[in-house]
Amino acid sequence: MSHAAIAIPGIDRIGGAERQALLLAKGLRRRGWRVSMVALSGTGGDAAAELRNAGVGFISLEMRKGLADPRGWLRFHRWLWRERPDVVHAHLPHAAWLARWSRLAAPVPVVIDTLHSSCTGRMGRQHGYRCSRWLPDHVTAVSHATAEAHLVAGMVEADHLSVLGNGIEVDAWRPDAQVRAIMRRELGLAGEFLWIAVGRLEPVKDYPAMLQALAGQPETARLLVLGAGPLKTDLVQLAARLGLERRVRFQGFEPNVKRWIQAADGFVLSSRYEGLPMVMLEAGACGLPAVATDVPGTREVIADGKNGWLAPAGDPQALAAAMARLMRAPIEERRAMGERARQRVAVRFSLDNVLDRWERLYEELLLGKRAARRTRPAVRESLSRQSAASA
Repeated sequence: MSHAAIAIPGIDRIGGAERQALLLAKGLRRRGWRVSMVALSGTGGDAAAELRNAGVGFISLEMRKGLADPRGWLRFHRWLWRERPDVVHAHLPHAAWLARWSRLAAPVPVVIDTLHSSCTGRMGRQHGYRCSRWLPDHVTAVSHATAEAHLVAGMVEADHLSVLGNGIEVDAWRPDAQVRAIMRRELGLAGEFLWIAVGRLEPVKDYPAMLQALAGQPETARLLVLGAGPLKTDLVQLAARLGLERRVRFQGFEPNVKRWIQAADGFVLSSRYEGLPMVMLEAGACGLPAVATDVPGTREVIADGKNGWLAPAGDPQALAAAMARLMRAPIEERRAMGERARQRVAVRFSLDNVLDRWERLYEELLLGKRAARRTRPAVRESLSRQSAASA
């Protein structure tokens, strides 16, 4: 039984990259792989218990100073020597650097890492990837936009890079009229149009533009924001200045977003950049049409005018116009857009299809390494015979 180790900075708080790593780990386990998840820090919380229930091992390296904590490196190296995983697959920069450099001190046949964002970060991150780009066997990107951004920045090598998008369990995400009715009663909604936004409250998500866009909508428009972050106080104050106190609800971090999505009428995203937003796939699978900023990553999910509308990033007026366009559409048209959204996700982002591609990539890389190991002794023997003959 082949052993895959999924490395990630932590799973105590779940974002898109973390959800994708959890789905990959559990999916590979169902397919007969031995799977371990290695977190650089944290306890894993409920997600660790979920993994263990699914038969996936979980360990935390308990790193307290990021990558500068030498104890975490030593724990990881000891674990690699003891468990001997066939594949180490890292997600997000710190885990990628840990996996890359650790193979110099411990046996790892195959190292892969996945790029989750089209943002290439500051000089430190770019330098970290450039210095270590010779170490992984392969790098994947969740979208074409993510791959292109890192290629242009010189952070990856084209011949070791491929695009392998996120996947979701489409059957687990679907419209549910009963849940919708229950949740809307809980939210005190009747005929109002409910927009939902999901994501951390940080500058990249540009929630101020979203709030300004909402201020231009009819009184019946409501917004539910699921997410936590350092900008909450500022956003609450901005909502008050815009007169939106009754129309916006900051729900905070929610580990289970599905029932909230099922209650909504439309999904809205105002990000300045994205990789391939998991929550947009989940909303689409729940039959929600979307309005989003026209940035790399979202373009690979939304076909403008078919399953949603796109607006330029950083333009609240354009975002407001797109939101108004969806709200004014007859309910039959909105439902048709939602059905097209679900169909697009099912065809392009099914977890089963994504798992097929991951298994093929793992197996191809492992076969290549095994073939190389078999070739080396044969080459040495041939060279020895040639040397003896020439003597």
